Amino acid sequence: MKLSIIFPPLPFGWTPVAPPILEYLAALTRQADPSIEIQLISGSATPDAYKTVECDLAAISILTPTAVPGYRIADSLRKRGIKVVFGGMHASALPDEAKLHGDSVVVGEAESIWPEVLRDCSQGGMKPFYHGERSDLSGMPTPLYGMLKDNHKFRIVNTSRGCPFNCTFCSVKPFFGAKIRFRPIDDVVRDVAAIPEKMYEIGDENMWWSGETTRAIDLFTALKGSNKKFMGFGSLGPVLSPNGSRMLNAAREGGLLSVWVGWDAISDKSLKAYAANGKIGVDRERAVRTLKDHGIDVSLFYMLGSREDTLDDFKRSIEVADRLGVSMHPSLVVPYPGTVLARQYEPYLYKELGWEYYNGSYALFEHPDPLMTPEKREEQFYLSLLEQLSLPRVLRHMLKVPLAGFPYAHMLSLMAQLPVRAGVKIAYAKWQEGRNLVPGRERARDAQIPACPPFVKGGITTSSLPL
Repeated sequence: MKLSIIFPPLPFGWTPVAPPILEYLAALTRQADPSIEIQLISGSATPDAYKTVECDLAAISILTPTAVPGYRIADSLRKRGIKVVFGGMHASALPDEAKLHGDSVVVGEAESIWPEVLRDCSQGGMKPFYHGERSDLSGMPTPLYGMLKDNHKFRIVNTSRGCPFNCTFCSVKPFFGAKIRFRPIDDVVRDVAAIPEKMYEIGDENMWWSGETTRAIDLFTALKGSNKKFMGFGSLGPVLSPNGSRMLNAAREGGLLSVWVGWDAISDKSLKAYAANGKIGVDRERAVRTLKDHGIDVSLFYMLGSREDTLDDFKRSIEVADRLGVSMHPSLVVPYPGTVLARQYEPYLYKELGWEYYNGSYALFEHPDPLMTPEKREEQFYLSLLEQLSLPRVLRHMLKVPLAGFPYAHMLSLMAQLPVRAGVKIAYAKWQEGRNLVPGRERARDAQIPACPPFVKGGITTSSLPL
């Protein structure tokens, strides 16, 4: 049997990070049936590769922003007689929708049922839905790192699944559950050793948890022997815990260069509305400074344009970046399907907008402030982002990157911002051309929009594992 594993193109094009599902699902397939021929397709790198695919089964993993191209690929393949199975967070949240474009849908985590999917396909009797269990994470195979070429420079390692927090915007808890499940540290070290590059990413929702700092210390201590550098995602709460300093020292000695932190919202009002206070901790600015004091560079991810936000929040985001000396990566609020936020915002959503608009650069819902029209939110998003990605700011930030990470962290800082800056300029120009073509905006267009405030000069945004 021939299997093609496909990750559809991301909305902002190619990324140097290899989609983790591709090489991991290939390893699960090899573990289940070594005789299966496997082809991996990263849609962002080779968007037309699916057109020449010759296989018996195509496994397509979709996130909400990649659902539309994923469905398009599936429809094309099925016309040629190729079976299609969907998986991923979007398919798990909306399995009936995904089934309209596929022969089968994997709902949830794939490990427990992937061998059954492959066996059923080979025997010609696939079920419409397969429901994966949230199982123990020991015994997971090492992804077939290096199988995917396409000039991807970074691989992802996952060390845990699950999230105990109740942030209304997050898809992780609905998909992976509230209980944190950890992989054996020896398995993680084995996977890192298999990565061909000298730098990698820990792709967990959170690589250190409140109450689990001892485990994080043990993990980072074990990773020190790899002599590789890494970046990852971490919440701010544990940074100021009694064990926080020891944990950060272990992380830096283990190779951590840069941590991406969920700042989530500029205003405390919006942060509370998102129920994200528990993850953020008691003093988020002091936590950021503590990270930098330990020689770790910091990038903050946050959302703008919620129903609690104001126009001032766009300006304040620039002030936060300058005050803390960090890079900021905003997106407009996206109420992803299956989340609490999607249920809360459902009465206000622009129903005419398809999933292709759920990429963090479009206003997707009505706002109670008449000045916060969709066009105004989108424009301010681009302008504030371009301001933060202005060349002087990018260079100033690089100079503020802790010397402990030189030169890798400094190169990483430029690599993370300069390509995004170029992409945002292109995206902003396209947005300006098509701003009046977005459906569902007639209700907001009659509002009077003031001129852009003088503080804005220029700006974009930045842009999970089992099937």
